[in-house]
Order: sequence, then C-alpha cells, then structure tokens
Amino acid sequence: MAVETQHFTGTDQYIATDSLKLAVKAARALQKPLLVKGEPGTGKTLLAEQVADSLGLKLITWHIKSTTKAQQGLYEYDAVSRLRDSQLGDDRVYDIKNYIKPGKLWEAFTSEERCVLLIDEIDKADIEFPNDLLHELDKMSFFVYETGETITADQRPIVIITSNNEKELPDAFLRRCFFHYIEFPDEATMREIIHVHFPRISATLVSEALQIFFKLREIPNLKKPPSTSELIDWLSLLMADDMPEDILRNHDHKKAIPPLYGALIKNEQDVQLLERLAFMTRR
Repeated sequence: MAVETQHFTGTDQYIATDSLKLAVKAARALQKPLLVKGEPGTGKTLLAEQVADSLGLKLITWHIKSTTKAQQGLYEYDAVSRLRDSQLGDDRVYDIKNYIKPGKLWEAFTSEERCVLLIDEIDKADIEFPNDLLHELDKMSFFVYETGETITADQRPIVIITSNNEKELPDAFLRRCFFHYIEFPDEATMREIIHVHFPRISATLVSEALQIFFKLREIPNLKKPPSTSELIDWLSLLMADDMPEDILRNHDHKKAIPPLYGALIKNEQDVQLLERLAFMTRR
C-alpha cells in the first residue's frame, strides 16, 4: 500500500475541522471511498472540490439523479447509433469501440494522473445502485463485455461519495467505505466560514446575523432549518448597497420572522410556523 505524502489541511476557501481532515487522511490510508453525510449545505460536495484543489489533482464529478444507473458510470453502448450507421453503410460499424461511451469511472480509472472522483448524492439513485458498484469501487476495475477488455485503474483515484440520507445505503456498501458525518458548524467555525466569504464584513453585522440564524435553527418542528449556504446568501443580501445598514439592528428580536427571510426559509410550512410564533409572542 502506497504511503501518502500529501495531506488535506483545508484551503483558503474551505474551513475543514480536525475530524474532517483526519477522515480524509484515514480514507486515503485505507484506500477506501470516503462516504460523507451531513445536512444539505454543510459543504459535502465542496469538500471534493477543495481536496482536489489542495492536492493539485483533477476532479471528476458524477452527479447522481433518480434515473441514474450504475452502468452509466462505467460505459454505455449505443446500439441504436450502430444500427443506424449500418443501414447507412457507414464503415464505423465494423469497430464496436466507436459506439462505446466511457463513463465517469472509466474516465477516472484511465486518467494519466491520479484524480479525485466525486460521486455526488448517491442516495438519490435506486436502492440497488450502490451494490451495483461494489466490485468496481473495491477492485478498481471492470469488464467491457462488448470489446472483451478490462479497464483497471493505473492510478487509484481518491473517491469521495456524498449522501443526504434520503434513503439508507446497503450494509455491504457501507463496509467498503470510510464514513464521516459533517457536523453542523458551531458559532466559532461559522465565523471562520463567513470570514472566508466576506473578509471585510462588519463584526457587528456578523454577531447580529448569527444570533438570529442560530435562534431560527433552534425552533422546534422547523421542516428545513437554514443551512450554511443559505446564511451566506442572506448575508450577501444584508450587505447589498440598496439595503439599510441597520436592517438587523432595527429588527424586533421578539418577532420570529427575520428580515429578508426568503433567503433562509424555503417552504410555506416553515413561514406559517414562524408567523404563528410571532402571533403568539405578540399576544
């Protein structure tokens, strides 16, 4: 097993906790995929981008949808195009490789240099999707039936898999991964994240915004508590030139609904909940 000489320590654009840095290091040492879970907006996808950037590696991203099949990550055989070309008398039909479209795993396995492979939101696919990739991710190879060749990774990619916990992943798949749950940032870490995005932001504005933000997240029965990315959007609005500088300072903290709440609250049930809380407070 090769010894890794470079380690991920975070970047200027990404604040990584010590436990996350250790998880990346452990997954690489074990040569296993790093399975990352956490609330939406906690930087799971961005982690792969920053690992690639900090280590100077190419990033290959496979975005998973509900209709995605594991085979698409390996390759796809376009039999329809071959049939059409045969009817037209095209000489391309005599070489089946002309109709093989490499997928993201093929691209990662055959990369001339080591790369980072991101399998993003794996839980969106069918429940059998992870199991269908067990061998390929474990052995870093797969067989192409149409051509009779085996594609094997010369440079084992760093594999990072994200999940939003929309559905449970199979035990056999979990056994082959190193798991890390990204905890929601505490106030100190959140201040660091804000500073990365807004180096010149007012300390007073940050304090006022975080007070409202974390108070909002503590409200029971909120369907979707605001995430880090939504806080960044909200701060961008609060700092806009056409917004009053004292918009938060003049906000009545007894009211449950904050100014410009549309950046933080994303569904009508939560808006109605906040309105009821505001009404009860006024009473």
